[in-house]
Amino acid sequence: MIQRSPTTVVKWQTLMELGFAGLYSEKALREGITTEIADHLFASVPFAAMPSQQKLLYEEIARRDADFYAALAKTGFLLDFGEDGSGLMMKALRRAAGYYIEVGASDLIIRGEIKIRSGLEVAEVRQRSVALSDGSELPADLIVLATGYHSLNVTAAKLISPEVGAKLGPCWGLGSGTKGDPGPWEGELRNMWKPTAQQGIWLHGGNLHLSRYYSKFLALQIKARQAGIPTPIFGEQAGRKHDDEALRL
Repeated sequence: MIQRSPTTVVKWQTLMELGFAGLYSEKALREGITTEIADHLFASVPFAAMPSQQKLLYEEIARRDADFYAALAKTGFLLDFGEDGSGLMMKALRRAAGYYIEVGASDLIIRGEIKIRSGLEVAEVRQRSVALSDGSELPADLIVLATGYHSLNVTAAKLISPEVGAKLGPCWGLGSGTKGDPGPWEGELRNMWKPTAQQGIWLHGGNLHLSRYYSKFLALQIKARQAGIPTPIFGEQAGRKHDDEALRL
């Protein structure tokens, strides 16, 4: 495995126990916290307030699983909990990359069954090997490119047209000023579950919680437009009037 940059790794058991047991668990359900209530509670935390909360969570995660992280780091694997220590959730919201929920691969790395080379780039793919940026060469029969996701506007540019991708602008991220999430601060996820600057295109994404919760708001906004009720377009100046064409799907 070639690891180009540090990765946030969290054991799924620890993440569920410390991060989500109070919301999404059999115990929570017995206490009356249904999935709908849990979704509302989780969504009630403003994005601006999340980093400080998540930092405390990941300090406890790092303490509890200290031996695991020490063993993983010993292999040369590059670890971090984000630029501000706020961990997986904020990485997911800010840039949808740079994290892994441990379900077995990290243990394989620790045991040496998966070899790791960190902080390097692939310089060249050859017929039976990969040349790395430090001048070394690794023999390879199969190469798997696991390099993450493009922003949805990049996908739209490929599927529809470059003009549409450019019109949409950045999708996902909060404008936190951290790696992969340039400012300015938006306060909410950019272009997600809301009218976009491109007529007729609505963007949806995220995990099960985000999909369950925000799909309802997306549907209400589409219904509002069908009923002739104006809804603001992301990125436009406050108070700017929309013409009739912009209000139609």
